[in-house]
Amino acid sequence: MLDILLENAWTMLLIIFTINIVYVTLFTLRMIFTLKGQRYFAGTIGMTEIVVYVLGLGLVLDNLDNILNLAAYAIGYGTGVVVGMKIEEKLALGYITVNVITKEYEPDIPNALRDKGYGVTNWVAYGREGERLMMQILTSRRSETDLYNIVKKLDPKAFIISHEPKAFFGGFWVKGVRR
Repeated sequence: MLDILLENAWTMLLIIFTINIVYVTLFTLRMIFTLKGQRYFAGTIGMTEIVVYVLGLGLVLDNLDNILNLAAYAIGYGTGVVVGMKIEEKLALGYITVNVITKEYEPDIPNALRDKGYGVTNWVAYGREGERLMMQILTSRRSETDLYNIVKKLDPKAFIISHEPKAFFGGFWVKGVRR
C-alpha cells in the first residue's frame, strides 16, 4: 500500500510536506517544554519527533532526483515553524512578570488590578517628568492579553514591559496568582 502511494509524485510531495510539518511542530513543542523544565514530556515528544524526522528525511534522500521533493521538504519545514508557534501561543504555558509605569501617579490602579485577581506590588517611581506609579504584576501567560487590556483601559499611556520569570517562591503570587 505504502509503495503504491510513494510511486505517485503528487502523493510523495504531500507526504514529505506533511511529515515535515509534523516534525518541525514537534521540534518546536519539544523546545518549549524543555525551556519550561518539563523534561519528561519533552523527552517523549523528542522520541516521536526523531521517528518522524528520519522517515521524512529518508523519503527525500531516496528521491533526490525530483527537486519538488526537496521543495516540499523546505516548504513543510517553514509551515511547521508557523504551526508550532501557533500551537505554543494557544498553550500559553508558564507565567510572565509585567512591569507597568503609569503616565501619571494614580494610586487607584493597583487596587483595580487586585480586584480583578492579579497580584500587584507597587511603589512610587520618579521619571524625567516627575512621579510615576510603578507596578510589578505576575500572571499566567493565558491572562497576558487580558492584563494588557485592563492596564490600557486604566491608563492608556502606561509603559508596559514583560518578561518570563525562571522561578518564583512565596508571597501572594504562589497562593493566588491569576490562572
